[in-house]
Amino acid sequence: MTSLQSRHIDNVYSIATGTALADPATSLVHKSWARCVRDHGLDPSKPTPARILPAQEVRAHQQQLEHFLRAARAGMEDIYRRVADLGYMVLLTDAEGITVDYIGNPAWDDQLRKAGLYLGADWNEAHAGTCGVGTCLVERQPMTCHQTEHFDATHIALTCTTAPLFDHSGKLTAILDVSALRSPEARESQHLVRHLVSIYARMIEDADFLRNFRGHWILRLGSAYGLVDVAGEVMLAFDDSGAVVGANGGARRAFSDAQTPLLGGAVSQLLHMPMDAIWRIGAGASSAMPFAHTVLLPGGGEYHASLLAPRVRRSPTTATALTSTKPSDRLPPLDRIAGDDPAMQKLLAQARRLVDRGIHVLVEGETGSGKEVLARAMHGQSSRAAMPFVAVNCAAIPDSLIESELFGYTPGSFTGGRAKGMKGLIAQADRGTLFLDEIGDMPMALQTRLLRVLSEGEVLPLGAESPQRVDIAVVAATHRHLPELVAAGRFREDLYYRLCGAVLKLPPLRDRGDRRYLIEVMFNEEAAAMRSTARLSDAAMQRLLAHDWPGNLRELRNVLRLSLALCTGSTVATQDLQLQPRPMQSADTAVDEDPFDESGRLLDALKRHRWHVARAADELGLSRATAYRQMKRQGIVAPRRG
Repeated sequence: MTSLQSRHIDNVYSIATGTALADPATSLVHKSWARCVRDHGLDPSKPTPARILPAQEVRAHQQQLEHFLRAARAGMEDIYRRVADLGYMVLLTDAEGITVDYIGNPAWDDQLRKAGLYLGADWNEAHAGTCGVGTCLVERQPMTCHQTEHFDATHIALTCTTAPLFDHSGKLTAILDVSALRSPEARESQHLVRHLVSIYARMIEDADFLRNFRGHWILRLGSAYGLVDVAGEVMLAFDDSGAVVGANGGARRAFSDAQTPLLGGAVSQLLHMPMDAIWRIGAGASSAMPFAHTVLLPGGGEYHASLLAPRVRRSPTTATALTSTKPSDRLPPLDRIAGDDPAMQKLLAQARRLVDRGIHVLVEGETGSGKEVLARAMHGQSSRAAMPFVAVNCAAIPDSLIESELFGYTPGSFTGGRAKGMKGLIAQADRGTLFLDEIGDMPMALQTRLLRVLSEGEVLPLGAESPQRVDIAVVAATHRHLPELVAAGRFREDLYYRLCGAVLKLPPLRDRGDRRYLIEVMFNEEAAAMRSTARLSDAAMQRLLAHDWPGNLRELRNVLRLSLALCTGSTVATQDLQLQPRPMQSADTAVDEDPFDESGRLLDALKRHRWHVARAADELGLSRATAYRQMKRQGIVAPRRG
């Protein structure tokens, strides 16, 4: 141990225990030092190396941020280009402090991994002590943890600047971090980096907001004349009736003291201006003075306004991206997810009748067939549309985390938990919709607790003495045949009947008669997202229509997105389409067969791949978390290696 580390340990301990006065300039850091000793039981005299999670656990954390990661990655790449030459790297963690993405100089790979600036590193304050990520998770504000401000002496060479990322619903979702292995000793050297991280954090949040509410009207308000169309500081999403369905971080701050409720309230009442005047903002967007409209907010600030119309389906004969110009052009959420396919129209008619009836819905369908899309559309057409839609992939969360993730926990419930406890996903869906994807993979013990939630309308967090009331609409989904799991004793019969108040069976894409409609809609959406004016050639359309789509809608969207990226001209041609054939199957395996109806299939796959779980899971079309869970259930244990 160096003399610098020894002096650092003495300083941390003296301030954390109150024997020395804390510096007001670094109060967040010194508050964290005290938490580390008092609440987390960490000892500054016992430095610990970086904690890196196994790959399968990292993948489970990444899957929870699947939709958010796309916008975050774009922001990370842009900020990295600006700071890479100065010796910085960029990482992103989830709300647990687990690194789910990072960008750094490959030449420094070994040093970055040793320092914990690497994929899978755990920067939760309860494990790593005071650090940029862990302390930002607690304080929920941009901050810098510079060199000796770190709690652990092994980290005192690092400088880390972070900002919290909130999703479109205001939920803390991730942490953006810019770090360096070496930097000037002066803390002031990181001021510009902190400003840059804060700007990019807002940009990522707003990109996620625009993606999530692209089917709604979005009012953008900005203080800079002429820039509001690309840099709106305050954004409100509302439907055709003028009801606010979403607000970005700037709007939540701007209207924090408003008398009118933000979500669910009328945008006209919120802004104290008639709805006709708001529609005129959109009408003026193509005039010679597109930003002449101004809006006064409750706090007295004056903002320039721009109105972004919803993105809707374009005509098959039009090559340019379409936007609606008046509210009547928009379709209800359920009507937008299918064309004239008779089976889908019958299913959507059933879904409309089920909305707001208090009936739990079970959606069955192959992987990628659009189960979550249907659930979101039902939520969007319900009276709960302005409240949270919380999606839970029961197959992606490890057994060790699924109970705390679903039900939450109180402070001090277990070692390593957050000091303030955590609100579970079920409670987060209160007054909204809870979507339980791959419900057939939920562990049996958790099925019993979920049954109580559905039957009693209350949830009991880990460590709590009394339950909390919850009001949720539940949509469950599975690609498996639950009655067979019930017969095999792997799914509770009473939970099955509680979930399937109504069953909606989604057909696979290969059986749908509205494939042309779906191709056009998805192509237009992806083209608009890429700001591309390319059109789809007739030959490419015919090839897409002829494909059997083993990956269903998910595969279709990926193919279209890649084709637009590969297209070098104004037309997407057949050579731009990267279509994959259906994976070969053994003669005794049916297309729709549950891959775990016979435990021998998993065991055979593991043996073929020499017990490499990831490769066996890929062959069977499973996530690694599901494969590990099934190995545990079936008692499959890898042989010990000499």
